[in-house]
Amino acid sequence: MRGGRWRTVGRGLGRVVAVWAVSTLTMLVLAGILPDFKLQSDDGDSATRVAVTAALGAGAFGLLSALVWPLLVRALLLVPALVIGLLTFFLNGSLLLLALRLIPDGRGDANAETAVVVAAVMSAVASATGGALAVRDDDAYRRRLYRLADRRRRRGAGPQHATTPGTVFLQLDGVGHDVLCRAARKGVLPTVARWLGADEGPGARATHRLTPWRTDWSSQTGASQLGILHGSNHDVPAFRWYEKDTGEVMVSNRPASAAELQRRAIARTGDGGLLTYDGASRGNLFSGGAEQLALVLSMAARRGRENRSRAGYFAYFSDPANAVRTALSFVAEVGREIGESTRARLRRRRPRVSRGGLYPFIRAFATVVERDVVVAAVIGDMLAGRAAVYADLVAYDEVAHHSGPTSGDAEKVLRRLDRSLALLAQVAEHAPRPYRIVLLSDHGQSPGETYRARYGLTLGDLVRAGCGLPVPRRARRTRSGAEARAAVRAALRRPVEEGTGEHRPRRLAEPIVLASGNLGLVSFPDVPHRMTREEIDRRHPALLPTLANHPGIGFLLVRSEDRGPLVLGARGAEVYLDELPADAGPDALGPLADFGPGAADAVRRTDGFPHTADIMVNSAYDPLDGEVLAFEEQIGSHGGLGGAQSRPFLLSPLVLSPPVAEGAELVGAEAVHHVLRCWLHEAHGPEVPRVTPVDDRLPDPVAPTAFPAADHVVQDKTQ
Repeated sequence: MRGGRWRTVGRGLGRVVAVWAVSTLTMLVLAGILPDFKLQSDDGDSATRVAVTAALGAGAFGLLSALVWPLLVRALLLVPALVIGLLTFFLNGSLLLLALRLIPDGRGDANAETAVVVAAVMSAVASATGGALAVRDDDAYRRRLYRLADRRRRRGAGPQHATTPGTVFLQLDGVGHDVLCRAARKGVLPTVARWLGADEGPGARATHRLTPWRTDWSSQTGASQLGILHGSNHDVPAFRWYEKDTGEVMVSNRPASAAELQRRAIARTGDGGLLTYDGASRGNLFSGGAEQLALVLSMAARRGRENRSRAGYFAYFSDPANAVRTALSFVAEVGREIGESTRARLRRRRPRVSRGGLYPFIRAFATVVERDVVVAAVIGDMLAGRAAVYADLVAYDEVAHHSGPTSGDAEKVLRRLDRSLALLAQVAEHAPRPYRIVLLSDHGQSPGETYRARYGLTLGDLVRAGCGLPVPRRARRTRSGAEARAAVRAALRRPVEEGTGEHRPRRLAEPIVLASGNLGLVSFPDVPHRMTREEIDRRHPALLPTLANHPGIGFLLVRSEDRGPLVLGARGAEVYLDELPADAGPDALGPLADFGPGAADAVRRTDGFPHTADIMVNSAYDPLDGEVLAFEEQIGSHGGLGGAQSRPFLLSPLVLSPPVAEGAELVGAEAVHHVLRCWLHEAHGPEVPRVTPVDDRLPDPVAPTAFPAADHVVQDKTQ
């Protein structure tokens, strides 16, 4: 035993010496290449003296990186997250300048610009060398991972002796079921293809099962993730909506709104969430009840360093090699986006939206910085042996909004996400407990040009025209830059500007018009209650016919005084949802017929929310090409009904029970929550709390294979 320990120490010292030697050689090479970087006195030195100077400089830089860098990164928690990557080069160069000052006799010298370059190269080379040496010795690598896990457990971060399986839920934000299948077949997602047994290797066998599920009417992260993590997305009619009782616009990715939505869900279910037992929440809108948090929006307003929304950056950027690697990737991604958008503009691709301004930096943040930080946090959770981890990777969703869900740009992002999945699968082999990796999405995306691009006006303009109000003369195909500023705040999990995606009234009697993908909401703020169809007709007799008969509108939801929820369509079509028979055919469904099975149930459920808008507007949908018309400036959109946006996926290991019985369909984010909770219960038994659902439509969370064919939860595909 003692001999093995000494061998481990010897190997560790050997790797340190090797990294030091490579860093020294790198410094010598850079000194010979860069004219403003020197390692000798003005009178010249022997080769031996120059080599000693390089060794001293490399050693000093390594020590400063190990001791001082974590303190600098902790101070950077006060800096906006997007700036951390940009400051990495400057801080790393400053450490090198300090290391050169520590060399005796002043033989080391460099100007500021050269120091940045030298520090970046040395950090990257040192990281690559250390990683290569560790990987070459599998036993040493495994022991190092176990030591890290033991150290975390001694700090109280996880269970001391966990023998039951842990579960990692990885959310690929915005990746629809069909997109996943297509990418796996094309080899874009080789890790997913291997899990599905779709690779062509000898003896290929599936380890996971793929299950599509259907979102609620509000097919967006706020509604889906709240339902998945907290078991209730009641009263979340859209991504943004107006609440008459408070006079506030709720926005799902605004910290105050996210915190309030989480509070409401907990009050409704009586339970903290999916992750209440030894859980970790990474990069999500909501906590899920986890104690371990990083980049969780609903906790962004909390005081205390451990709960700050940017606290997760410290654990990652405290390693200078991580900081340099991510910063370099960030710069490369900005250049990639500029090149791709320029190419699309020169080739006059349609549809197309503006991708200038801050968007290249927004994309780089979502596809590089946030991805790297979240993946690193999940790796730490697995090494610590946490029971349940839920993490959201937003890269694909951000790019697909601007480039299209099936574009080459989005496909490249999927390739890089697959590499992250492969890395996490490798880490699972070295974790102190077995792990089951569940891959899922919160919604898909539907392609199509914007409503404004096709018709030259916004939904707000159409509503004003129907109300007899003046409409601005701006019928042109230009794009607003406001969405870029809003996307920056969304990527940083910061408050969203109120003017984004909405039409604010000049006078109290004017309507508030909000947009959530291809779902629009119209509210009259001077009326304290939800207006009925009859009240709207008396006040604005032309409004509902104007909206219902416009070719860019699929259907409207209003409420009748006497007959309840009413769907309106073109040419006078009317569907009273409470009067529909259970086996209603396409003729009875009217304008809902093209939106697929379950559309009537989804719309009826939303009608029952306390804060549903006076008029809910769903854009037109072409079932032949799957396209919708977004009311926002997006060519890949989600938020309403129509196409791939309503069909995400659930990819689970075969060792877990099937999410639904054969011949049934999983419907609604709340049903997904109960499936995930059941799987945690299977792994950990009575340690995972069992919750009695508040909504009696939901099944028992421990019996997913026996889901009843109940409204909103599971429906027989043959119906």
